[in-house]
Amino acid sequence: MAIKRYSSNGGIFGIGSNFKDRFVPDYRRLKKLVDHCKGIGLKIVLTQGTYDMVHIGHARYFEEAKKHGDLLVVGVDSDKKVRARKGPDRPLVPQAERLEMVTHLRPVDIVTIKEHHMPQWHLIKTVRPDVLIVTEETVQKYGKAKMKRMAAYCGVIKTLEPMATTSTSAKIRRMQLKLAKRFEKAIIPRMADMISDALLGRAHVKAGK
Repeated sequence: MAIKRYSSNGGIFGIGSNFKDRFVPDYRRLKKLVDHCKGIGLKIVLTQGTYDMVHIGHARYFEEAKKHGDLLVVGVDSDKKVRARKGPDRPLVPQAERLEMVTHLRPVDIVTIKEHHMPQWHLIKTVRPDVLIVTEETVQKYGKAKMKRMAAYCGVIKTLEPMATTSTSAKIRRMQLKLAKRFEKAIIPRMADMISDALLGRAHVKAGK
């Protein structure tokens, strides 16, 4: 399978974001691509997540992940998958934008989508990476028993610590609190005045009768 590895602009290893080349939604094609890379001696690294509101922590995380191999594959959760896990208000950024944004980060070589209907660990089983990069949150979520089962589909599991002082969820909560405070200061007093005026108006009408 031909790969434009040494192209200065195009292909997976080009200097541009090259979304059309890097985004591989078809898992059969993804497997062929990864197997080819393994065949020429490249060490495959896989990580996955939501990547909503991409920030410096994500960039640092990908950079650190790439240090563990030659080819970094990133699985991005679909909108439906995110909503099922994090609630109806997430993600803030739709999957099309999140997928493309991830390809703009230099360490990332291949991006794929993780659909809601896919079986558990489908991406991991497809790629079978030499190194699987996970977060501490993932380890806590699955526990030792499930992590051991997951390890059967990859060479090594490496846990990375958070790369930013605040998570995306924390930033969203802060934004919501700020908006709530602004609403409380600006809108609620006006609503109270409108209700008061309306009640007074009704009172005057009754008195006139």
